Amino acid sequence: MALSSREILSQAPVVPVLVIEDVNDAVPLAKALVAGGLRVLEITLRSAAAEESIQRIIAEVPDAITGAGTVINARQMERMAEIKCAFAVSPGHSAGLLAAAKETGVPLLPGAGTASEIMNLLDHGYDVLKFFPAEQQGGVSMLKALGGPLPQVTFCPTGGVSLANLADYIALPNIITVGGSWVAPKDAVKAGDWAKITKLAQEATDKVAALRRG
Repeated sequence: MALSSREILSQAPVVPVLVIEDVNDAVPLAKALVAGGLRVLEITLRSAAAEESIQRIIAEVPDAITGAGTVINARQMERMAEIKCAFAVSPGHSAGLLAAAKETGVPLLPGAGTASEIMNLLDHGYDVLKFFPAEQQGGVSMLKALGGPLPQVTFCPTGGVSLANLADYIALPNIITVGGSWVAPKDAVKAGDWAKITKLAQEATDKVAALRRG
């Protein structure tokens, strides 16, 4: 039985948001992140290499929980089901996307940024949501404000989250995890500096663990 979005994200100190340009980087990048404690990976559908990268990671890095990001329509959702993605992430949501998620059974983390969008997703049975773009939508202060009238909703804020403001987000009671690209900087990926990426992943993992211990 597939894990739910909540069960998946509860295993993620941080969700690396990855744009993979070269399929040959996919497996070593995934292994480097997993070695640093980040098993839940979001490979965005923003590059021509994305789909094959997802397939390679699923096949060759069994310790990773491999999902697709920037899933914005039903066709993409159906394709992610075909290649057996563990989950899908969208910057927003639409009726077609939600219907495809229900049809395929792939756990979806849909995006929302306003109270009305959140209420719409609650009506569709979603209470774990992506908050995007986090910093541009008001960041920590907005999430605090939303937590008052909508305490049943848990968020994964993404967009502008970094090691510098990580503690502010993790401290909120309505945050399950955060998404971020800082753990896999483009220059390190291009250089094949997998040790640096493992170090950044471990740094994020350790910081979240320390914050949650209080």
